[in-house]
Amino acid sequence: MEVKEGKMVIRVAHSPDSDDAFMFYAINHKKIDTKGYEFVDVLSDIETLNRKALEGEYEVSAISIHAFPYVADKYALLSSGASMGDNYGPMIVAKESFDPSELKNKKIAVPGTLTSAFLALELYLGTKDFDYEVIPFDQIIKAVKEGKVDAGLIIHEGQLTYQDEGLVCIVDLGKWWYEKTGGLPLPLGGNVIRKDLGEEVMKEISEILRESIKYSLEHREEAVDYALKYARDMSREKADRFIGMYVNELTVDYGERGKKAIELFLKEAYEKGFIDELPEIKFV
Repeated sequence: MEVKEGKMVIRVAHSPDSDDAFMFYAINHKKIDTKGYEFVDVLSDIETLNRKALEGEYEVSAISIHAFPYVADKYALLSSGASMGDNYGPMIVAKESFDPSELKNKKIAVPGTLTSAFLALELYLGTKDFDYEVIPFDQIIKAVKEGKVDAGLIIHEGQLTYQDEGLVCIVDLGKWWYEKTGGLPLPLGGNVIRKDLGEEVMKEISEILRESIKYSLEHREEAVDYALKYARDMSREKADRFIGMYVNELTVDYGERGKKAIELFLKEAYEKGFIDELPEIKFV
């Protein structure tokens, strides 16, 4: 465990997105008490973070809920930091509208096979047997526009900008899941913490991260100002809206509704053979 000037170094790995930047603003700018820990940001796309978590690389990391069963031996889920699509979520977009039943016969660009968006797509299609190509999430809209694929599975701020690019939504997987489950949010991302840190450290870091999220929600304007540099050319209005979609009361704490959503999401995936094992879900 790295120690710097007498402080334990905690690497916090997350996506270079406005919602994650918003969450960690208070830590990065020392707006809250960090209890003697030295927090260091590590920025990478979510699929890379999923792969790094398989190796137990970082002390704290954002990962896809889809990836959690594969890292549950090394990590516990933090009870804060969730990204949930509450009647909205990853979308399948295309240049022209077509019936969703045709998706099984289309080539779909996906942002990674360990993403929750990919697992939600498998659940929606009811099969693993479909044509897809893994493309970095921020290049999927371009690939669809250029006709390299028939459709694209978009995550992050693409959900608010695809129409500006002249694309249409074929299916909103968050909306589909909400209707299918009688009102549950679609679990997309969560923060995990390495178990080898020990219970006491895990609980302290959990509390610090929760306080950081609460601070940003209570000081929204300054936190959004900071997050804008990660908003990839979105207007302030769109960035603020996007942050509100994925940093809210479910992010402060999963609550019973959020926990139930994760359990059902992974249980269905396991029963249909899309994941190999169903872990015990422990929240810190």
